[in-house]
Amino acid sequence: MRQTISVLVENHPGVLARISGLFSARGFNIDSLAVGETEDPSVSRMTIVAEGDERTLEQIKKQLNKLIDVITITDLTKTKFIDRELILIKVGVRAQNDRTKIIEIAETMKANVADLGLHTITIEAVGETSHIDDLIELLRQFGIKEIVRTGKIAMETESKEKPKTIKEEEE
Repeated sequence: MRQTISVLVENHPGVLARISGLFSARGFNIDSLAVGETEDPSVSRMTIVAEGDERTLEQIKKQLNKLIDVITITDLTKTKFIDRELILIKVGVRAQNDRTKIIEIAETMKANVADLGLHTITIEAVGETSHIDDLIELLRQFGIKEIVRTGKIAMETESKEKPKTIKEEEE
């Protein structure tokens, strides 16, 4: 089961290493990890996507909760949330016809042409993971030269009842 977890942490050196260490110590691969400063420069938000069974992921969340630098943990998988990724895809251009088709695909997928070279076109897109995956598949036929992809970022949407954080559930 794939889970998306949002972790607010104190913005200090070494926090990322300690948190990723919890995952590796339990043999879990982090599928996606994005970290950035929040509206408060002393706090960072980590969006972590990992796959594993419910029991093990619950154990990781409990261990994360024990770290002094962790402020709150929210399992977004159990809430309504929006997520986005950014991707840059460099695609080969063998003929003028390819160039036209690649640009049409980009426009159809609401992506932008970030660079137009003699032998390549670089496409930039932002969207949900499934949208990004669809774009990759559509461009694969032209020969993908390089992909640079951010980790998923996610934010809880507004709802009538705010879900409890992991710390609140334990109290």
